[in-house]
Amino acid sequence: MRAKWVAVLLLAGVAPAAALADPVKVGLMTPGPMPQVEGFAKGIAAQLAQRGLVRDRDYTFDLRAGGGKVGTLPALAKELVADHDAVIVTSSYPAARAVADATSTVPLVSMYAGEPVETGLVKSLTHPGGNVTGLSDLSADLSAKRLQLLKEAVPGIKRVAMLYNADDTGMVTRYKAAQHVAPALGITIESYGVREPDDFGTAFDAMVSTPPDGILMVTDVLTILNRKRVFDFATTHKIPAIYEADLFAREGGLMSYGPDGKEVSDRVAGLVAQILKGAKPADLPIEQPTRFTFAINQKTADAMGLKLPPELLARADDVIE
Repeated sequence: MRAKWVAVLLLAGVAPAAALADPVKVGLMTPGPMPQVEGFAKGIAAQLAQRGLVRDRDYTFDLRAGGGKVGTLPALAKELVADHDAVIVTSSYPAARAVADATSTVPLVSMYAGEPVETGLVKSLTHPGGNVTGLSDLSADLSAKRLQLLKEAVPGIKRVAMLYNADDTGMVTRYKAAQHVAPALGITIESYGVREPDDFGTAFDAMVSTPPDGILMVTDVLTILNRKRVFDFATTHKIPAIYEADLFAREGGLMSYGPDGKEVSDRVAGLVAQILKGAKPADLPIEQPTRFTFAINQKTADAMGLKLPPELLARADDVIE
């Protein structure tokens, strides 16, 4: 008999090639607020429909949200492990770590969690071992690309302030990746690790005292919830900034470059489908995103008095006017 439940934590699609013999329950949990997880549910339903699964016929959703409190994830993970038994998909390292600590038997598909080998989630990319598979962040490659885009926007850039959650191991791996690749671009990375909302004010004060040439913000629940403070600071002080997802450019950030969200959801859905058909996570190699989106907010550039090179604008997938 097929597994009775499917637990999914955030941003995933679940879909075998054909409808399941028994209905499954799809739980979605995010460290963020409930409206965010409701949005994910809508996107996931579309992915499931492409694989022949119809909501309320083949599955139902169980929505859970951490409300911005990462400390709630371990308890929520234990609840899902106790109540469900097919597969768990996580977004963010804290969510993945919470599930990995809660179970060594329930399959776990991880994404947006840093580099899974470096964080200890898997043994290797080709043979993960244990109960974990998922997607890699490509931290080194993407950090280099983001820094290169900043340098193309402002050719004289030398010092880049990196804002990241210092309590999130997955995000620390992204900081280390940027630190490693920056010298080849003639850039020095300055660490601005934050742990709580008040730390953003401290970071901003330090940047006013010693202004960086640019900002690279790493994405996790803490920086997402404080993103508009970063947008306002960067624009007011005319510091070019780049972010990891096009959401940030659409909402007021100058530029963004990162994996295409639809592809990530689709790849995760494929992994979940294989597991539901009997594949073991240990035998499913860690996958990598292959499509990326570069977005520029022209309104923000204008507000900063920044004239971006025409060739850079021409390469953008999305220019927000």
